[in-house]
Amino acid sequence: MARKRAEEQPVALPPTETAAARWLRGLRLSGFSLVMMGLLIMAVIVLAPGIRTYADQRQQIESLTAAVEAQQGAVEELKSERERWNDRTYVTTQARDRLSYVLPGDVSFLVINDLALPVAGDTAAPVATPTIQTTNVDWLSSMFASVMTAGLAPEAAK
Repeated sequence: MARKRAEEQPVALPPTETAAARWLRGLRLSGFSLVMMGLLIMAVIVLAPGIRTYADQRQQIESLTAAVEAQQGAVEELKSERERWNDRTYVTTQARDRLSYVLPGDVSFLVINDLALPVAGDTAAPVATPTIQTTNVDWLSSMFASVMTAGLAPEAAK
């Protein structure tokens, strides 16, 4: 008795395929494409360190160029300062300002305790008294103390 075989019918599975899977299945790679991709990857591997070195060197060149420009500006400033010191009027002015030199016939006033003036509007102005106050100070010892204070004072910080 021969059994009859049941007819075979293909079974359709429900479609669970994603769009990415369909796209990957649609790719067809030939041998030429694989060789070209390999060459491209090799080129990236070989050239990447060189490109990085080039970029680093360019950055170094730019920073050194900026440093040279800054130093050239400082040199120009020093040259102009040197030219000013070659001018006799400038030297005289600096001697008068920095060293308190005076020309013959000039009257010089030195302020020993020059305190900063109070800002206007912060406090009320002190009320002046109508009477004159007298002090018992020996003018000779006061002048000697003032000269000694000025002569022995440390140099001002510059």
